[in-house]
Parts: sequence; C-alpha cells; structure tokens
Amino acid sequence: MFIGLKSNNIKTLKTIFRNPLLSISIGILSISTLVVFLATKSSYNAIEIASVWVRNHFGQFYLYLGLGCVLLLLGVAISPLGKIKLGKPSQGPEHSIWAWTAMLYSAGMGAGILLRAVQEPVFMQQNSPYPSQVSPDILALVYTFYQWGFTAWAFYGLFAMVIGYFLFVKKKKVLVSATIEDVIPQKSFKIAIDTLTVITTVFGLVAAIGLGTTQINGGLNHIFSTQNGLFTTLILATIISSLAFYSAWSGVNKGIKVISKINILITLALLLFTFVNSDMSAILINFYKATLQYLKDFIPMSLAYGDYDPGIVFLTDWTYYYWAFWIAWAPFTGIFIARISKGRSLRQLLLGVLIIPSLGTFFWFSVFGTSAFQLMEGWGTYQGEFAGVFSSIFIFFANYPLATILNVTTIVLLIGFLVTSVDSAVFVLSMFSDKGKKNPSKTHRLLWSIFIFLTTVALILLGNAKPDIDVLVAAQKLLIITSLPFAFFMVAMTFLFLRQLMKK
Repeated sequence: MFIGLKSNNIKTLKTIFRNPLLSISIGILSISTLVVFLATKSSYNAIEIASVWVRNHFGQFYLYLGLGCVLLLLGVAISPLGKIKLGKPSQGPEHSIWAWTAMLYSAGMGAGILLRAVQEPVFMQQNSPYPSQVSPDILALVYTFYQWGFTAWAFYGLFAMVIGYFLFVKKKKVLVSATIEDVIPQKSFKIAIDTLTVITTVFGLVAAIGLGTTQINGGLNHIFSTQNGLFTTLILATIISSLAFYSAWSGVNKGIKVISKINILITLALLLFTFVNSDMSAILINFYKATLQYLKDFIPMSLAYGDYDPGIVFLTDWTYYYWAFWIAWAPFTGIFIARISKGRSLRQLLLGVLIIPSLGTFFWFSVFGTSAFQLMEGWGTYQGEFAGVFSSIFIFFANYPLATILNVTTIVLLIGFLVTSVDSAVFVLSMFSDKGKKNPSKTHRLLWSIFIFLTTVALILLGNAKPDIDVLVAAQKLLIITSLPFAFFMVAMTFLFLRQLMKK
C-alpha cells in the first residue's frame, strides 16, 4: 500500500505541517479531544447547556434554512440558470448516471438508512409527531421521509452547485473559501472559513463512524449471541479506516466508484429480497400515499407551522439534530458530488440530487417500515422489539427466510457504506489541505486517514472510559452547536453565489 510513496515524502510532510489550514485544524481538534477526555463531565454539561441554548434561539432558523435551500435549488433548476454547464459546453458527463447516483448516494446517506430503516418508522408510528387525520402508519412514513428527503439533499446540493460552479466554470480551487474570495480576499478570513469547514466535517464524520461501528458490533452480538465490547469496536474502526484509506488512496475511479457500485448493488438486493418476501401491495400503497402526503405537507412540516408543530422536545431530538447532521456532512458530501458532476448542467445536478436519492430513500423506508408495522400487528402486542437503534434491523430480519445471511449481508453493507463515507471525506479533506487541488497528494490522504482514525478511537475509548456518559449522544448534540456558524456562512455563501450568477 505504501510502495507508491516517493523518497521525498519526508520533505513533503514537513511542508504539510507548515500548512496553516492543516496545522490549525489538527491543533484545534487535538486540543478539543484532550479537553473532553480530561474533563469529560464538565465538557458534557457545557455541550448540553450550549445545545439547549442553540435549540431555543436558533432552532427555527435551522427550519427556515432547510426549506429555503429546497426552494432555492428548485428555482435555479427550472430557471434559465439551470442550463449552465459544469465544464465546457461541448463536454459530456464524466460519469454515467448509474455510477454518479451510486457514488452520491453512498457518500450522502450510506449506513444511516440501515441504522434507521426499522427503528425510525416504528418510533414515529408509536409516537406520532403531531395529531393528524392521516393514519399512524402513513404519518410515520411521511415524517421519516421529511427527515431523510428533499431537505437533506438540498443541503448537499447547495454545496455541490456552488462549489461545482466555482470549480468548473470559474476555475477556482476546491476550497469553500473560494466561493467568497472575490469579495473577501483576506488570507486570514479564508483560512478561518476553511478551518471551520474542516472541523464541522470531522465532527460529523466521527459521530457517524461511532454510530456505525456500534451498530456493526450490535449485529455481531445478535448473530453470534456474544457480548463483544471495546476490543471488537476498535478492530472494526481499524478495518473501516484501513479500507477507506486504501479506497481514497486509489482515487475516485479505482476505489470510491467501485465500492460505491458494490454498495448499491447489495442495497438493491437486500431491498428487493425484503420487498418480495413482504406484502408488496401494502408497501406500494403506503409508498404512494405517504409520498403524496409528504409533498402536500412539505412546507408546513418544514416550518413546524400550526398543527404541524411536534413541539420543541421532539424537534430537538429529531429534526434539529438531523438538520445539524446534514449541514455537518454538506461540505464534504456536496464538494464530492461537485467533483463527480463535471459535464452536467446545474439543472441535471440539482434535480438529480433532489429527486433520485429521495425517491429511493422513500421506497426503502416504505418497504422496511410497512413490513415492520405488519409484523407488529401480527404479534398482537408490541414490547419495544424495534426500539434499539443498533439492533432493530437484525431483529427485523430474524422474521424472514435466510435470516443469518441477511444479517451478515447487512453487516457487510454497513462496512461498505462507512468506507465510502470516510473515503469521500478523506478525499475532500485532502483537497482542502492540499491547496484545493482536484487530485490531492496521496500523503495528504494518508494524513487525514490516520487523523480521522485516531479521533474515532479517542471517541470510542472515551465512551468506554466514562460509562455514565453517552459520548455518542454528546457528539450528536455537539453537531447542533458546531453546525450553527457554518449554517450562517451558508447563507452568506449563497447570497454571493447568486450575485455572481446574476452578473452573467
């Protein structure tokens, strides 16, 4: 793996550590990790207080931002601006629609759809967000669609559109600061913006890896009736980080694209098997009804307006957290989508990003949600069998033929999705730190792979060192805090981007 490293890499490493963006980002993240480890309870309390403050004062802002992103992207797509090509006018798409969809979906959602496939629809059915004349089953699917649909992909699509435009049309570097450098050229401000982007990205990524490895561990315990603990989780983190590094090292075409295609094929096989072995007519009916209801209620749900307000506690536990999570993932996912969208028009990019993965996600949750509802109805009483985030899908598959094969496949798919999320992030972070190059140095990819791995291990060790504190929950709440300044920057970035377009 390391054969490709050239003899001048020591010199290259010295140069990298003189890189302000890289050194400042790693310094901040290292100090933050150390402080949390040395003062865990105090840090947790501070995070809790700050997250409540953000929720109370800026929760509604997150909702406005999400709806605004969806409406903006639709407006650009259907307007004459949608004809703008990301690249030369005569240039066709760099990747086929199949490869493009596979890569953007693997990077953008991945393990999350397995984590929540059964647990979230069932929770929504048992705890309706708000009173409604719609049946509990349909409302549960509608609210799940809402949290995984247009808004999530609009956050990604916004960055893909802006970065793609500046990268392929304006010939700028692959840096978030490149979107504002014509207006604010000061180097210190640009470094601050890119550092904020890096820190937000790393927090979002580490939280996702922590959740994913915990679910894989839960699946192994369920399949083999074991009680694997810290050591197994660390082994899993090591395997995922190593595979992600190899994929990022190989590049977009050799590593990331291949693993993404494999992920999607396995996902489709798992989805098709579950669909065929369930009540297909009920699934299709629910998918149709819930999708229509989602489209009908999208705007009032997005504003938590009137009868569609589920309350501050529900919003904090679910919607605010999701919006913060999508915002945290937006820089590296959006930039990765921009990177693979060369040759497409803004209209193709935006409508593709908004519609294709959203409909796929809706059908996914319709299959698993409807099937879980029917299992519960058949049991007569529900005793919380699907309440566990990390075990629900494995318990679900226990009711199907070839349960062991399905569960093993799910674990393989979890690993694959985590690998594609991490390798995409490593590739994008490397582009940031390597002066915005579209094909960053492999040494940068190695550095970010190692640092993300070490940060993940620190989080896992912290969670086991302090059993009275749920560190993963703290990491999720931390996202609500760290995403806030970046959310404000998104507004400024969008304004400057639109002003740039209007000059054309």
